Amino acid sequence: MSLNTNANIERPDDFYQELIDLHRDLSEEQSRELNAKLILLLANHIGDMTILSEAMKAAKKGIEAK
Repeated sequence: MSLNTNANIERPDDFYQELIDLHRDLSEEQSRELNAKLILLLANHIGDMTILSEAMKAAKKGIEAK
């Protein structure tokens, strides 16, 4: 199995709106904490270290360290 980077969310606009709404009225610090919790919950759900490593590499691609 490998990381699926093709569009795979049934209703992407609804997902995006719910994600934006989830962050509404949070401070920047609270928003970062929420993102971290969400990432850990989803990573636990995925559970496959190979997939998680691929996802982390893909997410970092094009982002330079400061």
